[in-house]
Formats: sequence, structure tokens, C-alpha cells
Amino acid sequence: MDFGLVLQTDPPASRVVDLMKRAERCGFTHGWTFDSAVLWQEPFVIYSQILANTTGLRVGPMVTNPGTRTWEVTASTFATLNDMFGNRTVCGIGRGDSAMRVAGRKPDTLARLGEAIDVIRDLAEGREAEVDGQPLRIPWVRDGKLPVWMAAYGPKALALAGRKADGFILQLADPYLTEWMVKAVRAAAAEAGRDPGSVTVCVAAPAYVGDDPAHAREQCRWFGGMVGNHVADLVARYGEHSDLVPEALTSYIKERHGYDYSHHGRAGNPSTDFVPDEIVDRFCLLGPAEAHIEKLKALRELGVDQFAVYAMHDAQEATIDAYGAEIIPALDR
Repeated sequence: MDFGLVLQTDPPASRVVDLMKRAERCGFTHGWTFDSAVLWQEPFVIYSQILANTTGLRVGPMVTNPGTRTWEVTASTFATLNDMFGNRTVCGIGRGDSAMRVAGRKPDTLARLGEAIDVIRDLAEGREAEVDGQPLRIPWVRDGKLPVWMAAYGPKALALAGRKADGFILQLADPYLTEWMVKAVRAAAAEAGRDPGSVTVCVAAPAYVGDDPAHAREQCRWFGGMVGNHVADLVARYGEHSDLVPEALTSYIKERHGYDYSHHGRAGNPSTDFVPDEIVDRFCLLGPAEAHIEKLKALRELGVDQFAVYAMHDAQEATIDAYGAEIIPALDR
């Protein structure tokens, strides 16, 4: 199993770079960041510094979207980083939550997302693609490689990931839901004539190593609120009880009353007081190292290839170090 570290690009950028360097020393293979231009600093600028200060770490957004940058700009940016540092980027992409809503826009449609996946990959790898009816090719790309991993929860999004994406990003670590969604992605891949095993599966969730469960929950409760934004969209589309969406995902948002993006992805987010302890425990990895190892082994058995640690809490260095000293070595066996 591979491991990634997910950070917000809060200033100073030098701290983001330092934490990514620390993660690579501890055995992490991927460095991810949020991508929301109003809320945080521009990630692609910071990726250049992360890549320059690490030797093998692969970097990318978790996640970008088709709406805040034109597709040729996104592709050219990835291709430039790859040309400079040797194909060490991954494009995580979704419909857009905070990046779009904070700017007063709605998340993109799945149809537009599917088109963007193909175009961004093709352009970044040197092939011709059509953008708004115009055929384009980036002429200077040589031997470019850009895996595109798609974030998804709902049935149509899971099917799209299976049909088009190189990887599937699931932002929660509940084994039951992981199994349900991985099966949906793989079924869609098989139906599209693809090898289901070729789709990389990345589970991303907060991890907090320690012996104080109450404190760990309060540091990670924000995650249930962030996931709840996507769940609310699913409930609005499919209703509270639907065979297409597991109730184990949707039932907890009944007491949700809106969301304030000024606290997005942060411990102490007041918009997440509706999230019960049971959801925090299911969606996140909390407790001593042994508890993390046990849950990660279960996820690995379900086909998870990478676990990406959201480290938006008060124990960033301690969590990275604990993973490096105890948890990553245990999953290498």
C-alpha cells in the first residue's frame, strides 16, 4: 500500500514544503493539496517547490476541477512540472466543491467533468484534443505522463470514474462504504471494456495517532462536514432513501443546517456540529498505531492501493512520524 499526505496550502508555503519533505523521509510516496483559489494559496506554484525539494514524491491536487482553470492551462501546468521534474504529478479531479461555490458558481456537471478528464490527460501527454470546438495540441510535450484520478461518491460519478479515470479517490475510510464504491467503480470499468484492476484506488481521510479519542474526534470532526457537502447533493438528487446510494453514507446529515466555507477543512469548524462521533470513527483513522494498522489492512483487502492522510489538525508532525515509524512499515509486510 502506498501512502500520501494531504495538506491545505495555508501560508507560509515553506511549511507545506517542509511537511512534504518530512513525509517523503517517512516513506510517503504522494503529496496532495487542496485546490481552492480563494481559500488557499495557489497549489501549482507550491508543487514546483515540493518537487524541487524532494526526490521521488509525486504531487497533485485533491482535487482540482474543470471550472476554475481552462483545460489547456491545467494540462500545460502539469506538463511543465513533468518536463522539469520527470513525470511526478497526478491530476486529482472532481466536480468542484469549495473552489466553485466560494466563487459563486455551481459544481460542474459530470458530463463536463468526463470531457475534461480526457482533454487534460491527452494534452498533458502530447496528444491532440478538442477544446470548445478547437483542436489543440501542446507541441513541446515529450514523453509526458499524467494519470488522472477522479473523486466520486454517487452512482453516476462512480460509473464515470470506472469508465474514464486512471484512479478513483474516495474521501472517507469506512470499510463498508469503501467496498460498496470500489465494486461500483470496477463494475463500470469492466462494462466499458477496461481492466477493473487497472483503476488505482485511493482512500483519503484524516488520521490522528494518539490515546485520547475525544480530542482526536474534535480535531477530525470537520471531515464529516466536508463529506456532508457532497452527501447533501446526493440526497437532493436521489432522496433520503434510495437503492442507488447507501443509507450508511446519507443518514447522518439529517441535522445539517448549511455550511460556512470560511472554516472549510479546519478543526473546530462550527458547521460540523451535526456530525456524530460514530461517523468520525467510521470515516477517519483514530487511536493508537495498532488501530490504524488494523483498519488499513482491512482497506487493503478491499482493493485500496493508497491511503492519503488528511493532516488538518494539531498533530501534523507527530502523525507523519508515527506513520513513518510504525504504520507504513507494518503495511509493507
